[in-house]
Formats: sequence, structure tokens, C-alpha cells
Amino acid sequence: MTAVMPAGVATARDLVGPALATAVERLSPDVRTVAAYHLGLSPLPAPAAAAPPFPAPADGSAAAPPFPAPADGSAAALPPPMPPPMPPPANGHAARGGHAASNGHAGPAADGAVPAAGGKPGGGGKALRPALALLSARAAMVAPERGVPAAMAVELVHNFSLLHDDIMDGDTERRHRPTAWTVYGVGAAILAGDAMLALAQDILLEDTRPQGLWAARCLSAAVQRLIAGQGADLAFEQRDDVTLAECEQMAGDKTAALMACACSIGAIHVGAPPAVAMGLAGFGAHAGLAFQLTDDLLGIWGSPAVTGKPVRSDLRARKKSLPVVAALTAGTPAAAELAKLLRRKDELSEDDLARAAGLVEEAGGKSWTEEKAAAQLAAARTCLAETPMPDDVRAEFAGIAEFITARQW
Repeated sequence: MTAVMPAGVATARDLVGPALATAVERLSPDVRTVAAYHLGLSPLPAPAAAAPPFPAPADGSAAAPPFPAPADGSAAALPPPMPPPMPPPANGHAARGGHAASNGHAGPAADGAVPAAGGKPGGGGKALRPALALLSARAAMVAPERGVPAAMAVELVHNFSLLHDDIMDGDTERRHRPTAWTVYGVGAAILAGDAMLALAQDILLEDTRPQGLWAARCLSAAVQRLIAGQGADLAFEQRDDVTLAECEQMAGDKTAALMACACSIGAIHVGAPPAVAMGLAGFGAHAGLAFQLTDDLLGIWGSPAVTGKPVRSDLRARKKSLPVVAALTAGTPAAAELAKLLRRKDELSEDDLARAAGLVEEAGGKSWTEEKAAAQLAAARTCLAETPMPDDVRAEFAGIAEFITARQW
């Protein structure tokens, strides 16, 4: 199934895009280059312009490799030319060539970006989180322009997480372009992510009213949960005893927390009544979980044309996604066979992956996830109905919730 891109997204791009480009100019030149590329504000650099992975010393001497010389006195091995070597994912399996949707961030095609042709920027994604932040300001009965600082902050934090996530997962493509770490190096990409996180807080704290501090604390709490969720996701790859409750908590931290923040931070930043901010946060939490559940389904059964990844890619990476954990904990013969298959050390063949997908479905993982996504979407609608706001704003929130959970299979 498919859905039409909500109108609020175009508004967010028009209002937040230029402001974001201006804000990024505050960063130091080297960091700004990487951040602008990742955000889709600049084109893919020519090969000769790509930054070397290890800068030369200021005295003009040759750059020393970042590895100590071997004890036997032989020369230390130099790093390979750009792009730098792909870091192995934490689960020990081969790095993926496309962006993984199972981390709660839509893959290349789902991200709404246009493929970069002729070296032009590929765009910065759907801008759903900025759109939600602007809507939350409108829910507080103010003009969407007043929500731009909050929208920028959320988008910067989202992209900070994507930059670091690409490195951890070894992903080499995002929004139909090479990921930033493959172009500029791992260290440069990490620093750009760190800089965007700091810039997000700076933007909010420039508002010296109490609302600026409240919005900054809202964003900080969301980041803490996002990091906790990402850490749990990495840890799960080394465990065979992950419970469904743990997996749901991880999804709530890694994905739903920032979505809840995006849905409420604009209202918080303009001084909305607590009932409005809390209602919007509840809506975002439920919509975020529905999004993650849908994303996990796409990670196994999604169309490559939509996800930008091979079919069953999450099974190939042995991701402990919600459908997989629901199946593994079902206590059925299919669950036992699935566990045995996923514990194998060798690479799974296409036939193995097809069998694994069938076992997830047979053990009830797919149906459980579909039902859970529908329940979370219904809970999100209930929060909207109970939160005071203009009817047109409520309808736009509902439209975005439908959009993010109605991507093609």
C-alpha cells in the first residue's frame, strides 16, 4: 500500500531548508563540508577533492599512519585509498551496501530523496520530523514560522544519529548517494554528527525565555533515549535470549522517543499549555512505534524499489527486529527452526533467507507485528482526538501518521 506525501512536508522544506543551510554555516569549514554533504545541501565532491582519511602534519611532512610501527621495526601499514575500509557491523556479519531501515530510519527510496544526477545534491530526505515540529507549533495556535528553530533542532539531531548509524552499520549508501563516511572518512563523519548535535542545542538555547530551556531539555531527553536504544540494538546482535519486551523497549527508545519529541517540541518552544504538549508527545510516541513496526516488516518483506535494500535484508544481517523476536519467542517448532537457522555462522543463501522469512511468518511474527502496528496507530489517533488543537492541524498530524505506516510492501 502507498500514501501521498503530506502537504506539511513541502511547507517544512520551504521554511526549514533555507534556515538549516544558514545554521550549518556556523560550523567550522571542514566539519561544515561533511555536514552539508550529508544533509543534501552540497553535491558529491570530485574524487580529487575528497578529504584524505588522515591529514598531513602542519609542518608539511608526510602524514603518519594512525598505527604504531610493528615491534620488529618494519614499516607500519598505510591505510588504503579513499573510500576508507568499511567498518564491520557489531553483529559480525558482512557490512551492507544499502541503508538499513531496521534502525528506524527510512531507507533511500523511502526517505523521499531524488537520486543525485550529474553531481547535484540528492536532497535531505522527507523532512517528516521538521514537518511534525512545525505542526506542533500550529497546534499551539501560532504561525508555523515560529516553530522553525525547534524544527531545525530536531532535524539536526535526526541527522546526527543517521551519520553515526551509517558508520556502525557499515552502510555505504543513503538517499541514493555514498554515505558521508565513505567520502570523507570515519573520523570526519563522526565529528560532523557531533557538531550537528551541539548546533541543535545551541539553536534552542539562543531563546533565553524558559521555553528555550524546556525545549532543549526535551530534545536532550530524546537523545539520551535514542542512544540507549541504539546501544541496546547493538547489544542484541550478540545475544540469543532477547525478549519481546526488551525489543519493544529498544524500539521505543531508538525511534519513538525522537518522534515524540518532534511532535511536541514546537509546542513546547512557543509556550503551549501542558495538555497540548503532553498530548502531542503521546501521539508521537505511538506513531513512532507504528513507524518502527512497519519499518521492521519492510526489512523482511519490503519491495527493494521502496526500501532501497535487497529483499529480506534484515534477516541477512540477523537483525533482532520485532517480527523476528516475536517469532523466536513464540515457543513453536517454527520458532525453534528459525533460531537454529539464524545461529548458523556461515552466510545464509537466498534459499535460507526465504525459509527464514517463511518461518517468521509461520511462527506468528509477521501477524503480531502487523496487529501491533495497527494498535499503535489507533492509539496515536486517540491521542490526537483527545488533544485540543485546530481541526486542520489534527487532520495533518493524522495524515503524516498514515503516511509513515502505509509504505509499499
